[in-house]
Amino acid sequence: MIGRRDLLAAAGLFLGGAAGEVPLAARPVSRLDTPWWRRRHQEKLAEIRGRRVDLLWLGDSITQNWERPEFQPAWLHYYGARNAVNLGFTGDATSHLLWRLEHGEVAGIAPRAAVVLIGANNLGRLHWPADDDVAGIAAVLDETRRRLPQTRVLLLGVLPSERSAWASETTLAINRALAARYGGGKEVAFMDLAAMFVPNGRLDRALFLDPLLNPPEPPLHPTAAAQAHLAAAIEPALAGLLGEQPRPPFGVTGTERPPHTATSR
Repeated sequence: MIGRRDLLAAAGLFLGGAAGEVPLAARPVSRLDTPWWRRRHQEKLAEIRGRRVDLLWLGDSITQNWERPEFQPAWLHYYGARNAVNLGFTGDATSHLLWRLEHGEVAGIAPRAAVVLIGANNLGRLHWPADDDVAGIAAVLDETRRRLPQTRVLLLGVLPSERSAWASETTLAINRALAARYGGGKEVAFMDLAAMFVPNGRLDRALFLDPLLNPPEPPLHPTAAAQAHLAAAIEPALAGLLGEQPRPPFGVTGTERPPHTATSR
């Protein structure tokens, strides 16, 4: 979740811009005044300096959740032997990820591949329109490619949620625009995973952590099992970018919910 100070900073930049300027979603914005965020940024800078990095996950809380204990078995299954680094930060919008890219989080490394999953927080309290969000995601990809020219990128569409009709409609518009822009790309591949979470046109709330909270919140973050299915869905494409054979599916048993079909373009 984005804090009050982040919102005030974003509002100030937005109000200070003139018509026709680059939207705030595509401009770097720091959250260094948030203590945990500043600390995590410094920790990630130290992590990438101290190890080999072949795979990056770039994103927000959905990506950071890979570090939760119940998510770790699937992470280790798919990425434990791939020298992977998790650069997900809870509450980050595209502007915050762009700032991190510009301030050292990909400096001095040459990963073979990166997974980018960003944009959900653009549709929360910030409430940025689809065109701005697409511009922000494009800016993240451009900066990633500029700083990591040899890295092949797998872009994931914004995952569906149940926050508001506007957020759902904007998510669809963003993903349509991303598919049109990056579908069939070689250096940036695009996958829309919405069908995993919206079978038969209706969001499957059982695939999300948020309704299990006390008090419950609208579905936004996949459960550990759903995120493992997400990893299985992208594995063939990601393995191809890495030049490897795909890992076998993690922990599939007869009692687990099977993944729904995802769309790859």
